[in-house]
Amino acid sequence: MGSTYIDLALVQRDWLYFNPTPGNKTLMEKNAKTKTERKAAEAAEFERLEALRAQREFEAFGAERERRPGTLTVYEVWWCQQYQWLKGKGYLLRPRYAPEWVPSWEGLRCHPFTCEDGNISRYSHIIDATRMSDGLYISLKVVNKLDHPHEVDIGQYFMMEHLVSDPKNHCVPLLDVLSVPNEVEKQILVMPLLLDFTKPRFDTVGEVVECLRQLFEGLLFMHTNHVVHRDCMSRNIMMDAKDLYHEPYHPVQPHMKRDFSGYVKHFTRTQRPPKYYLIDFGLSRRYDATEENPLEYPIFGGDKTVPEFQKNANVPMNPFPTDIYYLGNVIREQFLYARSGLEFLKPLVDDMVQDDPSGRPTMEAVVERFDSIRQKLSTRKLRSRVISVEDGLLENMYYGTTHWRRRIGLIARRVSAIPRPSD
Repeated sequence: MGSTYIDLALVQRDWLYFNPTPGNKTLMEKNAKTKTERKAAEAAEFERLEALRAQREFEAFGAERERRPGTLTVYEVWWCQQYQWLKGKGYLLRPRYAPEWVPSWEGLRCHPFTCEDGNISRYSHIIDATRMSDGLYISLKVVNKLDHPHEVDIGQYFMMEHLVSDPKNHCVPLLDVLSVPNEVEKQILVMPLLLDFTKPRFDTVGEVVECLRQLFEGLLFMHTNHVVHRDCMSRNIMMDAKDLYHEPYHPVQPHMKRDFSGYVKHFTRTQRPPKYYLIDFGLSRRYDATEENPLEYPIFGGDKTVPEFQKNANVPMNPFPTDIYYLGNVIREQFLYARSGLEFLKPLVDDMVQDDPSGRPTMEAVVERFDSIRQKLSTRKLRSRVISVEDGLLENMYYGTTHWRRRIGLIARRVSAIPRPSD
């Protein structure tokens, strides 16, 4: 009887949320504005990447090539040239990058993007591969030592035995470092294949709580070891999602099976808890333990909104409080603005993103406050569904129904409301 009541109450809440009354009209307008702003930002990022591609092709060929859908980009040609050498090192690129590659869609009436080998890697400096010794799916990232002289050193530092074995270490594992033949300034970092930390979608509040616990723990671990990230925005937060899926997902189109034979099914994070990682140490710096107040000139990473950078671009400042802002802004944009039911995070996030860097809490204080917040959340709250502000009524009816079916089963099996991965 109680379960039926709660279910009906949730349905009623969703109905009111997506059929605004004068009392919640302001909230709906804010959500609509947020969605519009996010779509505009995504469009701007796509245009930026396309402009960068055109610029690089102009530099390489003297004019921008007219590319047919599915054909190799300039960046991909470079990876193709490394195919045999990488294979000799034990790393196999997908068939698209093999010297003898013939597009699978040739002679067929289908669009290249519907074929496995017709999908282009989003980032020019990162590509997926398979480690031939054990079949592990990995990512390869080419780094220019002249542009990012500290990235390899910091990655290797966190792979030291006493650090890599620490469960609080959420720095992406560096499995190998390769020196590119005849290009002395380039190195290739070998890392596990990771996925955007927001996909697949969060199902419960407890899943969000565990995600943030790991991220706070990971950034505190870096700071405790005197390393500042300097670019911990949303694209530099990933998760190991291999256990979330029933079978391997495609690295470019994660909603598809790796062989593109159909859509891939996945579990929830409660059913298969993932581990989250901080990646990309290209702008990171490591300091001596005696440096209590290190100073660095501002450098813009992926998040251009840092308040102290707007008017003080030529003034050196302590970069650690900027890390606090970056992570706080990720939570603000990805959770407070994009999802409902997480309002309990707002006071902490507001302090993390305040304009005055000296007023922001340290990572130690963030972890302590978050732990206090977590302890006050009821099991019912932790098991409640996370609702995306972009979902419509039909989507909410579908996700609400499937959520409750899973929820009842998880309660019966006494699965924890805060899903923690095994160390």
